[in-house]
Amino acid sequence: MSRLLEVSRSCYYDWEKKQERILAGEDEKTNYYQLLDAEIYRLWEASDGTYGAPRITADLADLGYSVDKKTVAKRMKYMAIEGISPRKFKRSKKIGDSPTSSLPDLVKRKFDQGAMDKVWLSDITQLPTAEGPLYLCAVRDGHSRRTLGFAFSEIQDTNLVERALRMAYVLRGVLPKEVIFHADRGTQFTSDQMHQVCKELGIKQSVGRTGVCFDNAMAESFWSTLKTEFYYRRKWMSRREAAKGTARWMEEFYNRKRRHSSIKMLSPVNYEKLINSNQGNTQKVS
Repeated sequence: MSRLLEVSRSCYYDWEKKQERILAGEDEKTNYYQLLDAEIYRLWEASDGTYGAPRITADLADLGYSVDKKTVAKRMKYMAIEGISPRKFKRSKKIGDSPTSSLPDLVKRKFDQGAMDKVWLSDITQLPTAEGPLYLCAVRDGHSRRTLGFAFSEIQDTNLVERALRMAYVLRGVLPKEVIFHADRGTQFTSDQMHQVCKELGIKQSVGRTGVCFDNAMAESFWSTLKTEFYYRRKWMSRREAAKGTARWMEEFYNRKRRHSSIKMLSPVNYEKLINSNQGNTQKVS
């Protein structure tokens, strides 16, 4: 067999001895990969099957594993598991500006302005259930990516937006001056009711151009993540069940566990803790 396969006698015996060590549990490299594979699979399951190699590599680093992202990708391929990628973005057709609102665009697509509570982003999306559509409005911090406030309703109206914004306001407590509340030009955001709410809370309103989804792209990106990684992977029989499950995913997983490549592979809550810690250290030094 060695002559037929052009394998030297010494190579064959080396291979044979290695198999014996593997069966005896004495091969260190094999044992390492067995432990690594088990850890990778556990972390992948803990993410509800959504994490790919980059985020699992970051999780492994926190656990003390010194492993390359390419190695993790290779081991995941070996185990036939993979993360979930968002659907490809399709550009919508611009339909021109509308005189519906005179509110300015104070963001100009610069959603992250280098600090928390500079820009809050908001949008409304529809979540299908067996009972009918459920509408969700969310308010997120453009810097930390944290979901600060959210509200659900069977009706897509300004009351929905107001409840989400007030939840964010209560969570933050004392706000810096001139927090920008940015959204699209939907009537829920440009109504007189919303203007009065923002005036009461001391928040500046900002809206993108009509029909240009890029002007609120970060909010649209969040919906893609929520639906691809969580919502569309399940069947929802009632609005109550959908609201409860989605709220839990946003608060427990997205805010506190899900790693974001744009914020040092940390979760939004951990990233905010890091910012607050650094600010505290700076104040002590000064």
